Amino acid sequence: MTPEPQEEHRWLQRLVGDWTYEAEASMGPDNPPEMWTGTETVRSLGGLWTIAEALGEMPGGAPMTSIMTIGYDPQKTRFVGTFIASVMTTLWVYVGELDQAEKILTLNAEGPDFRQPDKIVKYKDVIELKNDDHRVLTSHLPGEDGQWHQFMKATYYRKK
Repeated sequence: MTPEPQEEHRWLQRLVGDWTYEAEASMGPDNPPEMWTGTETVRSLGGLWTIAEALGEMPGGAPMTSIMTIGYDPQKTRFVGTFIASVMTTLWVYVGELDQAEKILTLNAEGPDFRQPDKIVKYKDVIELKNDDHRVLTSHLPGEDGQWHQFMKATYYRKK
């Protein structure tokens, strides 16, 4: 028996489509921001999952492909997912939740600290739907002050 998509699954379907993006990241307090661009195709898997495949060029010209999966697990009452990229060896595992306004999905994960690769730290990726054709993804990690600090921002526009 196939599960019936719930409201959270329907929210994810708003991501389905073809997108372009512009991204900017600062990999350290003394490093200048680096920028790159790319495209992303998000497809639905059974109305229960989204699979986003992004193609882009990293700063310096190296090609990058990434795949993000996001679904909703009714038993855990949480969004769940994964992220992998051709430029890293970590499988990121997400657990997250949607805000009450249903505009912001926060996905939490753990992974190597890019500042100290032998250390594992918490991360959060935040997907904000500005409207049906515009969304923003930001990535954050905790600083020594215990506060979340944004180190990456990608702005997506739906292809027309």
